Amino acid sequence: MLYPYRPSSVKNRQRFNFGVLYPKTYTDAQNGSDAWSLRTECMVEGNSLSAVEVRVRFLKLVSRSIRKLKYPVESDEAVEFEAVSALDVNGKIFSAWQEAIECDVTIPACNLYELALSPYEHDFVFPAGEKTELLRNASNQLVGVISRKQESIRGTVEIAAGQLADGAFKIEISVKNLSTLEDEGGQINRDRALVRSLASAHVVLGAVDGQFVSLLDPPEHLKDFALSCHNVGVWPVLVGSEGERDIMLASPIILYDYPQIAPESPGDLFDGTEIDEILALRIMTMTDDEKREMRDGDERARRILERTETLPMEHLAKLHGTLRELRSLKGELP
Repeated sequence: MLYPYRPSSVKNRQRFNFGVLYPKTYTDAQNGSDAWSLRTECMVEGNSLSAVEVRVRFLKLVSRSIRKLKYPVESDEAVEFEAVSALDVNGKIFSAWQEAIECDVTIPACNLYELALSPYEHDFVFPAGEKTELLRNASNQLVGVISRKQESIRGTVEIAAGQLADGAFKIEISVKNLSTLEDEGGQINRDRALVRSLASAHVVLGAVDGQFVSLLDPPEHLKDFALSCHNVGVWPVLVGSEGERDIMLASPIILYDYPQIAPESPGDLFDGTEIDEILALRIMTMTDDEKREMRDGDERARRILERTETLPMEHLAKLHGTLRELRSLKGELP
């Protein structure tokens, strides 16, 4: 959900632009311009007992459709509905929308020496499903229905390792989307592909009895090996407290080692490339109708609105700017 946080906004009609792994059929139809797999390589300093844990995380899209009752009926049986973009029920707007659920593929610790001898492959499946919710008015009469539909997603995670030098290993991880997408009369479009895609896909790696090596600032004796690491679609950085080297995040967006949310930020606004102060001020100037759609369209958007409307002025002032890392000036002034 992006600003202006409303399903009807143009900006929100094409979301999920980072870290999307499409079905290969769609990628081929786009001449390879959209990814169906990712690859990350990084280094671990360890010994014969060292192992790596791998966790693939992504969003699975859920299509939320709204259907309105065509004709009033006395019972819930033999009813006829028609698809609509939005439906007002008891003063609340229900909109057709793409929701998302968090998915995890967790792989137990794999010994690095064993991975060097035999790569490991882990297949995963998230099944299709559909749920419906009846909408009733204040008189408890049926007026519509919400349908939430998921498509099946299938993929694989491949893990390999190789020893670079005494006590140093390279880890290689590939994630592939193996979901099927049938060509229905040439209708292989992005919307159909997205519901069978891994959106915002990233990989979290954990080192057991070992330490990861920063690819941004590797030690001198490992610099050449760091340059040989090949990453496609993601970039691995160290995460956690400064100096810790047991967790690495292969991120679909550019980050430095040990990324952090600015302490002045009062909460997640989702638009990671925007400025908190600008977004907060824009939300405050939205009309009542726009706020109503924002509030009813998505639960997370509702929380953003409520938090922004109650933001104390002293917190808003902190978003205007801050100084960091002040240091003494050495030498003569120019």
